[in-house]
Amino acid sequence: MTGKIFSSWDETHSELWSHQPIRLQHQMHRLPAFSMDDLAQLIESYPREHYSLVKTGAKGSSRVWREGDIGNLSGRQVIEAISQGGLWLNMRNVGAVDSRYRKLIDRMFEEIAAKVPDFVVPNHQAGILISSPDAQVYYHADLPGQGLIQIAGRKRVYVYPNTAPFIRPQHLEDIALFDVEVDLPYAPWYDGHAQVFDLEPGQMLNWPLNAPHRVDNLGTVNISMTVGYENEEIRRTRIVNLANGLLRNRFGYTPKSRALKGPAFWGKAVMQKALRNTSWVKRERQARNVIEFRLDHDHPEQVIDLPKAA
Repeated sequence: MTGKIFSSWDETHSELWSHQPIRLQHQMHRLPAFSMDDLAQLIESYPREHYSLVKTGAKGSSRVWREGDIGNLSGRQVIEAISQGGLWLNMRNVGAVDSRYRKLIDRMFEEIAAKVPDFVVPNHQAGILISSPDAQVYYHADLPGQGLIQIAGRKRVYVYPNTAPFIRPQHLEDIALFDVEVDLPYAPWYDGHAQVFDLEPGQMLNWPLNAPHRVDNLGTVNISMTVGYENEEIRRTRIVNLANGLLRNRFGYTPKSRALKGPAFWGKAVMQKALRNTSWVKRERQARNVIEFRLDHDHPEQVIDLPKAA
């Protein structure tokens, strides 16, 4: 890519970045790295620990959230299976697998840093989402700063306030501890307080830190990139969320502080570093992230349920 990534950035975007949801125009969807051939090859070589395949319920049906495996399907077969409905594939940390995407997001953040006062180019990770025409992502929140880059297809994004009752500190603590974003409580009346955006190819959406959101695809296979980023404040907030989650869920203590500096913060930083990889944490996360199915090689539109662990 030889030109600029953003094609229509103005001073209002600079003022609103990270404070309000904003929709931007970009050129990334034109790159060969997002062709179906390149994406199929990427799927076939993708490390198992870096992807999630999720089956969700149809819009208006009861909530379904099951994680699966692509099995021995080719990349093209996986995309075909996704096109049949009810699935989305998230290839996490794609920049560590293919440097083209890392360099692209590096350039994107360099452009943002040149336009947003005091914005420091952060640590970041990106993922590629390929999702079914009827797929949805339930109400959830993320711990890092977030951007959603639309490459192909159309989707509708609902962005909610990042304040109570839509999200509370305990919700963020649970996300940090259990590594599951979609267990947030949700009520239909929340939609009356959401900002709603329809995204087309060549558009990107950014929203305030920890703002809950949900997504409905609009009848077409979607290809998107998700970008999560951290500066020093966000990094410290993540540390506090994990430490407070451990205090609340492991030791039965209700945290009273969310300070990002001082003795309380540094004590929590040491504690979470010592405990974040313990067997208790691993067991709790594993219990919430069970692989339940794999795709059927002979019938890509179907899934095969895997035996439940004893």
